[in-house]
Amino acid sequence: RVKVMPIVDEYSRECLALEMERSITAEDVVEVLDRLFSERGEPAYIRSDNGPEFIAEAIKDWLAASGVETLYIEPGAPWENAYSETFISRLRDELLDRETFVNLKEAKILAEDYRHHYNQQRPHGALGYLTPMEFAATEALWHQALGATEKLESVQRLSS
Repeated sequence: RVKVMPIVDEYSRECLALEMERSITAEDVVEVLDRLFSERGEPAYIRSDNGPEFIAEAIKDWLAASGVETLYIEPGAPWENAYSETFISRLRDELLDRETFVNLKEAKILAEDYRHHYNQQRPHGALGYLTPMEFAATEALWHQALGATEKLESVQRLSS
């Protein structure tokens, strides 16, 4: 048995992490989120199910200290977490139900290969048929250009 914890960015649809372990504790969740927050910055909120590893006091306290709010989906309401549920459904169909893992190491390697393919090679209709990484890069450039335009307008206003 393998426990799977995908972390999907709702905006870019990018799979930020795909953890596979025999068990996943609240401390494991904090470790992964801490790494992602260091790499990408803190999000406004984290949406998750009500699994014990997500509702533990350790993670609630850590998220509160990080200034990140939690949005828990209601039990039996997967539509409240549609992006993750869609990802999980594809992951199940395209990897988990097709493979028999010899050991945990093989499961982790195949999961990382799947994550790489999903993010960098698989276009998404909801993203204008860009891959999640292409979409994220395009959005970053757009925001960068928007910031430069706002700075330019600010400078022009000051010089008028």
